[in-house]
Amino acid sequence: MNIRHNYNHTLLASYTGFVTQAIINNFAPLLFLTFQRLYQIPLEKITFLVTANFGVQLVVDMLSALFVDRIGYRISIVAAHIFSAVGLVGLGVFPQWFSQPYYGLLAAVACYAIGGGLIEVLVSPIVEACPTEKKSANMSLLHSFYCWGSVFVVLASTLFFFLSGIENWRVLAVLWAIIPLLNALYFTQVPINRLVDQENSLSLGNLFSLRMFWLFLLLMVCAGASEQAMSQWASAFAESGLGVSKAVGDLAGPCFFAVLMGLSRVFYAKKSENITLTNFMIGSGLLCLVSYLLAAYSPFPLLSLLGCALCGLAVGIFWPGTLSLAAQNCPRGGSAMFALLALAGDVGCVAGPTLVGLVAGAAGDNLKTGLFAAILFPLLLLSGLVRAKRTAIR
Repeated sequence: MNIRHNYNHTLLASYTGFVTQAIINNFAPLLFLTFQRLYQIPLEKITFLVTANFGVQLVVDMLSALFVDRIGYRISIVAAHIFSAVGLVGLGVFPQWFSQPYYGLLAAVACYAIGGGLIEVLVSPIVEACPTEKKSANMSLLHSFYCWGSVFVVLASTLFFFLSGIENWRVLAVLWAIIPLLNALYFTQVPINRLVDQENSLSLGNLFSLRMFWLFLLLMVCAGASEQAMSQWASAFAESGLGVSKAVGDLAGPCFFAVLMGLSRVFYAKKSENITLTNFMIGSGLLCLVSYLLAAYSPFPLLSLLGCALCGLAVGIFWPGTLSLAAQNCPRGGSAMFALLALAGDVGCVAGPTLVGLVAGAAGDNLKTGLFAAILFPLLLLSGLVRAKRTAIR
């Protein structure tokens, strides 16, 4: 079948879109110490690059609800990948254009963050609009590619630096940029449907008047917070709990977390016909509670690490599952609904790790106390899912 009429190509392009998002979120942090040494940038300014990345993505999430339907999915998703490619190349190029290289790094981060924000908003409704039968399965499989992309970026970059040397990082930035550039071309060819025609989609006012939409916003905040509260601290937990090196900590912590989160999403995608989504999410919520308690209260370091790993398995369905529930129960929500849900999820991604850090700091840098405080989010998510089940949300 011609590529312009084959929606399998649309799915493949969308999967690659989430790999692109994994690249732009995970590549630069591998170079933070290199940036610090090369450009003599203080560590607090380096840290702000992360804040800038997710801050710009939050703004894009918010603004995209106003313009995506007007200019169309295809133009927006192609532009997203071009922004991503330019930003990745810009990491190595832009600092040389500024008297203070730090501003060049900020410009590059802002550029690819625009792309990342648009990808997050657009790919889910593009997949949901494909004429396929297993909607929730496709959504879960789609989001697993962010997990595989994250692991791939860390492992492939580490191998490249080992073989070629960290001094060739600019070459790797260009190589990573090839993926979004080629995917931009791919998206110009694949068929793309609108989730709902603009004239039939709900206005923002109508969306906010729906009680169930507020429930989905709550679920998205809790999904992002439950995931990132553990993920962002997993490496530190592995290092402090097991006394291993940072390299081993990164593999035992966030990489292991990402692998199990991806496996969770693939499992649901394969078994979705035999599983009720809400029930699967409730079961995952209970497992999430157990994993946080195990990490926070186990007297044995290995069991604490097991808690981190189980959390990845538990939270995998939260984000894509909530998007699927929202699409099923608010079919006229359109891209504006997905943009606002992405915004809520990103708020959770900031809130979860922040709560852990603040509580841990107040408890004398006791990370276990911080993780225990984060139990708030899976508890709220479970209460929201129980309410959803009572109101016959599927």
